[in-house]
Amino acid sequence: MPIDAGLASWLRLTLIPGVGGETQRKLLHVFGLPDAVFDASVSALRGVVGATLAERLLRNDEATQKAVEAALRWSYEPGNRLVTLADSNYPQALLNSEDPPILLYLKGRIDILNRPGFAIVGSRNATPQGNANAEAFAATLAAAGLTIVSGLALGIDAAAHRGALSVHSENAGSTIAVIGTGASRIYPARNHELARSIAQHGAIISEFPLETPALAANFPRRNRLIAGLARGCLVVEAAARSGSLITARLAAEAGRDVFAIPGSIHAPLSKGCHQLIKQGAKLVESAQDILEEIGWQSSANPTAVAVTNPATAEIDPAAAQLLAALGHDPCEIDVLAIRTGLAPDALLAVLLQLELAGHVTSLPGSRYQRLHR
Repeated sequence: MPIDAGLASWLRLTLIPGVGGETQRKLLHVFGLPDAVFDASVSALRGVVGATLAERLLRNDEATQKAVEAALRWSYEPGNRLVTLADSNYPQALLNSEDPPILLYLKGRIDILNRPGFAIVGSRNATPQGNANAEAFAATLAAAGLTIVSGLALGIDAAAHRGALSVHSENAGSTIAVIGTGASRIYPARNHELARSIAQHGAIISEFPLETPALAANFPRRNRLIAGLARGCLVVEAAARSGSLITARLAAEAGRDVFAIPGSIHAPLSKGCHQLIKQGAKLVESAQDILEEIGWQSSANPTAVAVTNPATAEIDPAAAQLLAALGHDPCEIDVLAIRTGLAPDALLAVLLQLELAGHVTSLPGSRYQRLHR
């Protein structure tokens, strides 16, 4: 297949070591397109980026050439696409942000890049309840026509993607995963099947070169793209020091609405959400709260998904009594025994009944927590 010289120039500009996003945009502002950058004289380039980078830009070493060729080959594979600032499909929401990457690697559907998006983020070490909440909120927002944007991490991110993918209707939104590695790598490996499904029904995007590994510094950078692609951001669960709070801050700085689900005052993963609410994030109990706050009108007429108590009609009185004693915070089994007065064997039998029915979940440390659906 013949080489696309124009696209090769965009790639070359992004793959030269030491030429970061700000410098790339500066060069484009002065010279126009990447072709013009590489056709410029050394003296003209020196006036913009200095002598060292000017010489590096015009050198076109073998390693850069090979990286460009590899990226072009990747883009020719079915479902893959390179999207530049000059492409009409480039997300307008990012185009209007402070730090837009000049090139995106995309796997999946390019048509959803400019659809209205909503970000859902949270802890990688989410509780079962947090995962259930993320999945339910995402499903309702996607059913309303919003595209769910998240980061493909374990926990809340993965649950949000799953929730969006669970909706199958003509007007439903889909999901976009913004990753912190190269598009030819899936991290974490446990989300490989989920990534495959997203690439088929939604989109995976990255600003990093194809073979970029999972580097800690890259994940906060990808968070700005999650915030930039969405008109609002929901934090489901987050510790006091959490990368999700970075996404929420970036969303707020970009003028997006920030929402948070409250939790127990004793739960470490509620601390970040409570901190956001204190700082002005909107407390939400249902996806409908979000739709009303952002003024979203949808012909899909979604059903609100609220954090409500599970129905207890199908469980026996002993199980209902245990649920009441359990409350809404994680509880150690010894404490439950004291609250209920049940013998250990009887207590474990009722807990097993409730767990199989989906009303409670077991946690590390011989603890149990009530689930809300």
